[in-house]
Amino acid sequence: MPENASTILTRLWEGKVRFVRVVWCDNGNVIRGKAIHMDALTRQLEEGEAITVGLSAAQQAIPVVADAVAPGSGLGPVGEVWLVPDWETLQMLPYAPGQARVMGEMVRDGQPWPWCARQFLKRMVQRAADQGVTIKAAFEPEFYLLRRGDSGILPADNLPFAATLAMDLHREVVMAIADALSAQGIAVEQYYPESGPGQQEISVRYTDALAAADQHVVYRETVKAIAHQHGLIASFVPKLFEGYAGSGCHLHLSLWQGEQNLMPDGAGGLSETARSFTAGLLHHLPALMAITTPSPNSYRRLRPHSWSGAYAAWGMDNREAALRVPSNFSSPSPTHIELKTVDGAANPYLALGGAIAAGLDGIARGYALPEPVQQDPGSLSGEERCDRGIALLPQSLAESLAALEQSSLLLDALGAPLAQTYLAVRREELTAMAGMTLEAEVSLLLDRY
Repeated sequence: MPENASTILTRLWEGKVRFVRVVWCDNGNVIRGKAIHMDALTRQLEEGEAITVGLSAAQQAIPVVADAVAPGSGLGPVGEVWLVPDWETLQMLPYAPGQARVMGEMVRDGQPWPWCARQFLKRMVQRAADQGVTIKAAFEPEFYLLRRGDSGILPADNLPFAATLAMDLHREVVMAIADALSAQGIAVEQYYPESGPGQQEISVRYTDALAAADQHVVYRETVKAIAHQHGLIASFVPKLFEGYAGSGCHLHLSLWQGEQNLMPDGAGGLSETARSFTAGLLHHLPALMAITTPSPNSYRRLRPHSWSGAYAAWGMDNREAALRVPSNFSSPSPTHIELKTVDGAANPYLALGGAIAAGLDGIARGYALPEPVQQDPGSLSGEERCDRGIALLPQSLAESLAALEQSSLLLDALGAPLAQTYLAVRREELTAMAGMTLEAEVSLLLDRY
């Protein structure tokens, strides 16, 4: 019986919980769960049994496009793994009375299963700790509020960036989302209507890396559930409409030692450690994009002059660069960096873990950060970009997957089993979505992301 079993049971019974969802996020970035009824959970805890949920090993080889195992994944119909709840993540679901959620980790034969994305992130967090660094992070998702109309899916409004009328139109649903996030322990910071009609952004505070990935899963579930309760559809699909802005999921990162933020140099710039970490991200970004922008649909958003980070460049407050160093009102020194080439198709555990691996490699190898780009890289001539080492990032999933297959750093970090299955899943999605129109992609992905 776990040390805190009685506390867990008391909390659940006081919350009138009937089902506890054990949740995971798969290689296709679909959030999935299995639920344990309270009667069974109570009996197991009182009898000292381990709380687990059985799961087919092949579940980690299911692409987003079909409920079938991806060829070449290394997984098949034989084999069982166990989802073990991380009870520290237990939350009542404010949008689903009578139910609670806990994050699960995959275990086999009493050991962490190499295919588990959450365990991968934990390994990268430990790798950072071994180098004397703590990673703090926050995902910054954008999403659309949509309605089903006679002619298909339509934006829930037709208003521009930060229009206060949009705030009024969506006040009830946004307030409900914010309240539900707060009730689940997530610190909401800012909200505004984004540049696309019906597009929203609700930012949350940074936290330790594992908690940041967990809270992004909570965020996605909460937004979609509450939008549905208000007669709307919320979607994090990277590109929904040809003529409107795409939705990113920018990743904010900072390095710490204890209570000390290692990012600033004290003179308004990045410290040497932060510069090397940022250089590592830039160096590995073409391969990392197969994890952070992992859908064919992602590359409809990643275009020059679209503020999406289409070039391998960094800059202070440069929203066209893949890596932006935001300025800080209260201090001239930066507190974190922002990776813009991340979107709602990315599994947050894999995306954050991959970014940590890339950045730490920059520190270990002492990569030098090039000069900042303080203009739109797309406004430079090809010769100027070449002279300054500014490369156009992959413009298709096929390109980024090919880069990942050549990246010993990221393949070694993932480990051979997870790398093989992840590549097989994303290649199956690439094959299945080849030649699809934007409308067909949206129809497929709308409710998945």
